[in-house]
Amino acid sequence: MSNTIIDSNFNFPGQKGIYKGKVREVYTLENELLLMVATDRLSAFDVVMPKGIPYKGQILNQIATKMMEATKDIVPNWLVATPDPNVAIGHACEPFKVEMVIRGYLSGHAAREYKAGKRSLCGVPMPEGMKENDAFPMPIITPATKAEMGAHDEDISREAILERGIVSEADYTVLEGYTRALFQRGTEIAADRGLILVDTKYEFGKTKQGAIVLIDEIHTPDSSRYFYAEGYQERQDKDRPQKQLSKEFVRQWLIQNGFQGLEGQTVPEMSDAYIDSVSERYIELYENITGESFVKADITDIQARISKNVLAYLNR
Repeated sequence: MSNTIIDSNFNFPGQKGIYKGKVREVYTLENELLLMVATDRLSAFDVVMPKGIPYKGQILNQIATKMMEATKDIVPNWLVATPDPNVAIGHACEPFKVEMVIRGYLSGHAAREYKAGKRSLCGVPMPEGMKENDAFPMPIITPATKAEMGAHDEDISREAILERGIVSEADYTVLEGYTRALFQRGTEIAADRGLILVDTKYEFGKTKQGAIVLIDEIHTPDSSRYFYAEGYQERQDKDRPQKQLSKEFVRQWLIQNGFQGLEGQTVPEMSDAYIDSVSERYIELYENITGESFVKADITDIQARISKNVLAYLNR
């Protein structure tokens, strides 16, 4: 099995602090900059798996970079530079404590809730008579609270967000507008690749100057679900599962092995062969989503490579 980066402990010039999320590690630097390391950790059901996935961090970082470039004309983002395949540097900002989840189809978490008899998600009604993977009449926004490491994100309604003062109404209106515009652009990009953008999440922050910007990742297989467009309707008509491009295949494997992140459950053992198969699937996702061949970075010593590339950038 290939080398992976599942943890980091760098000490960069001007470093002021570090925050470790489920997958990314964020270093606060001087001059109001943040440095984000995309690790190879795999998170499912809000639980970090014990083994890393080769090249996963590189894949997420490079997809997010490409998608931020492709959407910067409609939504400003935090990104300044990507000095290493696993690293992004951008403007420091205060993250909003909600994830803006938008769904074009009844899939994943929404489908599981629907099967349980619920016809409302985050206060948003879902029509009767839908089957899994049907399209909603129009995309719905179903926010989630932003959980700390080891905790679960939780569904929350627009009304609850405003009542609790998590986000002001003025800011939330901006977040909703950006979310819909990004999803529309992501849908168009996906269609050009023969894909359907099923659902995704966006995270936003506010700069010290008061600007709301897109942060974290965008349109990656960790934050989004894609279907292949070819054969979609035929599969729906015949009640067959959709061909997916997302990490849903990992969630389904975990469910089949008795794990959904519930109390008392143990993460099933992932063999080296299975880990490598997940890595190959992520490379497939990258190539389908971007339309480009994936070029593997040198992973002989990932930490040393990152340190060298980041120092070269900062010293400039």
